[in-house]
Amino acid sequence: MSGVRRRSDLAAPSGAVAADVERLLGDMTPGEKLGQLQQLPWAYDTGPGGSGTREAVEAARAGRLGSVLSVFGARTCNDLQRIAVEESRLGIPLLFGLDVIHGFWTTFPIPLAQAAAFDPAVAAADGEVSAAEARSNGVHWTFAPMMDVTREPRWGRIAEGHGEDPYLTAVLAAAKVRAYQGEGRGSLKDKDRVAACAKHFVAYGGAEGGRDYNTVVVSEAQLRNHYLPPFKAAVDAGVATVMASFNTLNGVPAHAERHTLTDVLKGEWGFDGPVVSDWAGIQELVPHGFAADGAEAARLGIGAGVDMEMTSTHVATHGERLLASGALTRERLDDAVRRILRLKFDLGLFDDPYVDEEAAVSAPTPGARAAARSAAARSAVLLKNEGGALPLSPSVRKVAVVGPFADSTDLLGTWAFPFAAKKAPAVTVREGLAAALPGADVTYALGVDADGKDTSGIPAALDVVRAAEVTVVVVGEAAALSGEAAARSDLTLPGAQERLIAAVARTGRPFVVVLVNGRPLTIGDWLDSAPAVVEAWHGGTEAGNAVADVLLGEVNPGGKLPVTFPRSVGQVPVYYNHESTGRPYDPGNKYTSTYLDLEHGPQFVFGHGLSYTTFEVDGPRLSWDRVSAAALRGGAEVEVSVAVRNTGTRAGDEVVQLYVHDKAASLVQPVRKLRGFRRVRLEAGEERVVRFALGAADLGFWTNDPRGVFVVEPGEVDVYAGASSAARGRAGLRIT
Repeated sequence: MSGVRRRSDLAAPSGAVAADVERLLGDMTPGEKLGQLQQLPWAYDTGPGGSGTREAVEAARAGRLGSVLSVFGARTCNDLQRIAVEESRLGIPLLFGLDVIHGFWTTFPIPLAQAAAFDPAVAAADGEVSAAEARSNGVHWTFAPMMDVTREPRWGRIAEGHGEDPYLTAVLAAAKVRAYQGEGRGSLKDKDRVAACAKHFVAYGGAEGGRDYNTVVVSEAQLRNHYLPPFKAAVDAGVATVMASFNTLNGVPAHAERHTLTDVLKGEWGFDGPVVSDWAGIQELVPHGFAADGAEAARLGIGAGVDMEMTSTHVATHGERLLASGALTRERLDDAVRRILRLKFDLGLFDDPYVDEEAAVSAPTPGARAAARSAAARSAVLLKNEGGALPLSPSVRKVAVVGPFADSTDLLGTWAFPFAAKKAPAVTVREGLAAALPGADVTYALGVDADGKDTSGIPAALDVVRAAEVTVVVVGEAAALSGEAAARSDLTLPGAQERLIAAVARTGRPFVVVLVNGRPLTIGDWLDSAPAVVEAWHGGTEAGNAVADVLLGEVNPGGKLPVTFPRSVGQVPVYYNHESTGRPYDPGNKYTSTYLDLEHGPQFVFGHGLSYTTFEVDGPRLSWDRVSAAALRGGAEVEVSVAVRNTGTRAGDEVVQLYVHDKAASLVQPVRKLRGFRRVRLEAGEERVVRFALGAADLGFWTNDPRGVFVVEPGEVDVYAGASSAARGRAGLRIT
């Protein structure tokens, strides 16, 4: 039920481009071809000839370089491009890549937060603003979006993805790809678009223990049903490039995994763009214990389907000897080069390799800031709200803002650029509230550091709390605690932050808690004492203003959790779309699947999120209650209608969610699978009917056959609709 276009619907390379590519291939020496497969890093804040850039400059001049990463700035990029175009023998332009993950100058909320909006338009807004800012500064290619589905909150890179569900991730990945690139190949030439990169291929989110770069073991069915769907959606949306992942997959490093890179990606799916390694991913085949040396690593990596080597240089160094020995065929080399050259033509680099230095965006525009503010507010999730603690009254006259992140600019999140943080630091929560309440006295106290054990600042914070009408406690994680190489074994609030919340609660004064973090946290006993909790994530440049919008009710929160929040780290992994055991949980029977020392189930389920108004979501109504498997395979769909009404007193957003469960199948199916969602805005008292369509893709599954076999089987299917993965509204569908 994806609605995502198939890649065959997208414009293929024009005959003229294909002819130009072949003509250029015919003119190239083996060394020049191998050079196109090389991507070298650039040192920040250094121009051509400076420290850390000499290798790239010399390779560009010799025509032995295809791409440079971590380079930006209109003048810097033009200077380097001029060397490649005007001084090398064939004048082939360079591709400039950069990790524009959730913003260039304007930092949007982290991708996990964007997923909480359950709104593809939020992901698209980030993509469009980021692409325009980056392309104007010489960047052609972003290493995003990351679409690694993960059930591991310990894994720091959960912040960069869209959570635990493959369907939600697929929808948002496709939206982000189209936003970066525009519609179709022709749009890549536009000066406000960049080539996107689907990463990390594949199953990186399944790393053991949540430790980065770690082992992954999955069945073919799990691979195809859980990890591959977002990548397929990205390919169908026309993604220009794909990046291999650091992990091993069933004992084979992903950079040398031919089944996924060539058989599935390039064969079954028809992907015709380049696959780039991750940083030194070819070199890492050696410490993985899969390759004996650099030459063997080059042979295995390019032989499996990697087309461009990032930072390490084994393909360029050993390629000619591999060609001479037959270990690398000319056909495979030409295929890799062809993919890279075609992308350069698609980007218009042969026609116009330079960027207009006068047109370079040099700071967030008012429009970009407004988009980032809206995105951050739409991404906020109201976890708890007892007694109408929120929204705060606009007539409040004295507000205390306390905690390590109350007046901190460390709200941009992982993968925010230092140059952007310097020029456009995040609006703090204190600043946002002060701007929104110009007639109020907004006071501040630190209380405790973000990660320290020192509690000596708590008494001063409590003085501020007692003098205020209401207190906003802002706690969470520093940005450095999430992202790459940022696994945590403890998911509680770092340092003494929980002690600060407990102390504020003991004053008896009204307070609310705002969380700013890059992953699900285990929320301890303090949850019971906090009247209201808002999950604001790492919200980006406009974080403080967006938090103020939500706290004061200018924006009625409508976000939902894109990932389960566990009660304890010992419960991990805990996720909504699990299989049922032969002894599912039964509170009256000890011999069922549960823990002795922990309440059953998560703290907050996938899809949870409250509002300042109330909603009723009716059970699903099906256009048919019976349909044949043959009809579904032939394109038939079952329409599902779900009525939703705002039963409260103010306008708000509800996310209507649709789930299915195949009750008996030849492979055990998840107890629920998300197969549709729609965020709708309703005025007080308004009712609307939301319609979904269920087809073969929603009601079938992939088997363990490595050739890729998808089946739709006869049987009973439960269809659920509601406001979270715990939805109770149900209808039965029989597939004959």
